[in-house]
Amino acid sequence: MPKINTLLQRYFIELAFKGTNFHGWQVQPNAVSVQECLETALSTITREIIAVTGAGRTDTGVHASYFVAHFDSEKLNLDLPVFAHKLNSFLNNDLVIFSISKVHSEAHARFDAISRTYIYRMNLQKDPFSLETSWHFFKQPDIDLMNAASRILFEYTDFTSFSKLHTEVKTNNCKIYLAEWTQSGKKVVFTVKADRFLRNMVRALVGTMLEVGIGKISLDEFRMIIEQKDRSAAGLSVPAHGLFLKDIEYPETIFKRTV
Repeated sequence: MPKINTLLQRYFIELAFKGTNFHGWQVQPNAVSVQECLETALSTITREIIAVTGAGRTDTGVHASYFVAHFDSEKLNLDLPVFAHKLNSFLNNDLVIFSISKVHSEAHARFDAISRTYIYRMNLQKDPFSLETSWHFFKQPDIDLMNAASRILFEYTDFTSFSKLHTEVKTNNCKIYLAEWTQSGKKVVFTVKADRFLRNMVRALVGTMLEVGIGKISLDEFRMIIEQKDRSAAGLSVPAHGLFLKDIEYPETIFKRTV
């Protein structure tokens, strides 16, 4: 039997992608995914079969201005800036590599994440230059009311009402650290940071809070929706193209630092 090389180096890749032309992060048949493009590029350049593990799954059309993935390679001493440059030369313009770092062999892009931050971008006027990266909403919502709804989120940890049904998770509990709405001119942004997120959670939260903002439901009704733990009680999910994964935090101890 051929000898298996167990001496591998694990690397973290920091990257970003515009999700418009991708069918999400995860490899799937008959569709282009971010994971597939990255694995193909890495395998071609290293001349190894490279499998990439991402910090999470993103749905079709969702963007990431910051994303992290890890891979293992037999190449123990890559010139990382040069390697990142080669990788960028190979990838299309919808996907960019910021940096590649050595991490400890047990480091995991998904399971070691301390928090994730998403933003949802809306435009209150039609803008041909942001049609693929923000959602054109039809009227001015009450930002103060929606921020009042955001503050209610801190009182709860079970967000079943905002989760896609029939997902394979052990718990629907999340700890939200930040949730706020801001407006600048005609641009409206919702920012939310938590230890973890459920499938479709941010888009369902935005859709439901907008119902508060346009007077369709009250703050008390919003609270009742959370407490019902029933997805059918919440509002519709807003379109994917306004959603961005913005940040992921990790403990510094997982990185290998050179002196």
